[in-house]
Amino acid sequence: MEGSLYAAFVLGLILGIKHALDADHVIAVSTIVSEHHSLKWASLIGAFWGLGHTTTLFVVGLFVIGLRLTIPPRLALSLEFLVAVMLVILGGSILWRSFRVEKLHLHAHAHNPQTHAHFHLHGSREEDHSHPHPFTSMRKPFLVGMVHGLAGSAALMLLVLTTIPSVLAGLAYILIFGFGSVGGMLLLSSMIGLPFVLTAQRFSL
Repeated sequence: MEGSLYAAFVLGLILGIKHALDADHVIAVSTIVSEHHSLKWASLIGAFWGLGHTTTLFVVGLFVIGLRLTIPPRLALSLEFLVAVMLVILGGSILWRSFRVEKLHLHAHAHNPQTHAHFHLHGSREEDHSHPHPFTSMRKPFLVGMVHGLAGSAALMLLVLTTIPSVLAGLAYILIFGFGSVGGMLLLSSMIGLPFVLTAQRFSL
């Protein structure tokens, strides 16, 4: 029994990594990563998405696995629809930023004995010049991850209820699955953020 349980945990880790790469997850995290031009922020976004995702799964698991409940299909579909609405909102925010009026500035820098001029593109609103702060900036990916966790909870709970023998083992499986999703999304968000970082550096020269 222990051998099969350990195998289930390893499978949970692999499935967690794979789950992070689902198309709707990649799309949602990509829209958030595009708001920042830093690999550090891109990595944090992926990690906080995974933490939000795992938090929801664990809380749902406490009730579903502990009470041996099932999530009704109608509720599962409603949660999937909620994710679709969220993706539309995130896409709309990208369009809003893309069509916003931008200002082109010319900055002169003196480097003895020469003076160089550089063009910089800035947003027209004051908040475009603000600096991100860890806790406020990470609320968005955390909440998005929580919504994704709600939508994915039905299938995961069904898998756990049918394959894991005890409540504690089931909750441990969810945590291992969540650890895999955190790691998978952290790596993926870093890869997504790299082109934005390189582009920002290119146009700041």
